[in-house]
Amino acid sequence: MKILVTGGAGFIGSCFIRHELKKHPDYKIINLDALTYCGNIENLKDIENNPHYKFIHGNICDKSLVREIIKEVDCVINFAAESHVDNSIKTPEIFVETNVSGTLNLLQASKELGIERFLQVSTDEVYGTLGKDGYFYETTPLAPNSPYSASKASADLLVRAYHETFKLPVLNTRCSNNYGPYQYPEKLIPYFISKLLKNEKVPVYGDGLNVRDWLYVYDHCEAIDTVLHKGKIGEVYNIGGHNEKTNMEITHLILEAMGKDETSIEYVKDRPGHDRRYAISNDKITSELGWQPSITFEEGIKLTIDWYLNNQEWIHSIENKKLNYAKEK
Repeated sequence: MKILVTGGAGFIGSCFIRHELKKHPDYKIINLDALTYCGNIENLKDIENNPHYKFIHGNICDKSLVREIIKEVDCVINFAAESHVDNSIKTPEIFVETNVSGTLNLLQASKELGIERFLQVSTDEVYGTLGKDGYFYETTPLAPNSPYSASKASADLLVRAYHETFKLPVLNTRCSNNYGPYQYPEKLIPYFISKLLKNEKVPVYGDGLNVRDWLYVYDHCEAIDTVLHKGKIGEVYNIGGHNEKTNMEITHLILEAMGKDETSIEYVKDRPGHDRRYAISNDKITSELGWQPSITFEEGIKLTIDWYLNNQEWIHSIENKKLNYAKEK
């Protein structure tokens, strides 16, 4: 099988490519990434010489480039997305361009060239927010509350429409909060670690009691592989870790691991439209496809914190890249 992975220099995409080449060493993977501030080709340095891996620097909005690449592959897995909620509040138009127009471009080329599988990697944030009880199911109505989640919901609906209208063989996954190695340090866990390494305080929004369901990134990668090979065309599959934690719980875990206390916390004004709770049901993917998480949160968070502490140079290089990218813009 030959797969186009878009956004493969990002956090989840790079982990997926590494996972896929290890699990299916005969597969060939093309990685298309625009290398914006959060895309880092160094994430895949360990496999850059693998003869079954090829990197192409480019944007999913580039129609001619996308068509040329899709001619060569059997499947498309779309990870490419702007994903930082705070940035979407400041510059929503960038999120619409990449997450909506970029996805549309991939879908159109896939339809015209007869792709065998198109897998859209999405997020539980498209469902909105939950109260104290209950879970997101695949049948939960979409109710996004931020420009980021609205752009992802729009992309999901385009994926559905291309299946319904054009019979494009699509699959859609929606995952909970990922954590693990190579995550860009604007996200909570690596961001807090990088701040504490500099002896700076970590900012906690509001009361810190917003709840997220945490999923170890390589469990997510295995779930995507499972959906790609076993999923029913046209279906949506939720992927969660069954690890609900408040932001404050995550903060205390990181503080403890790094020998810090509550004096390192700075409470800041909550961001607009901050969803209170996410929790996702795995019932469908578990019962129909046989996937379930294999890494406990206790194992995963230790692996994650240890990785960042042992790879501080990676954090420094990422932060420098962002500064240079901002200057160029």
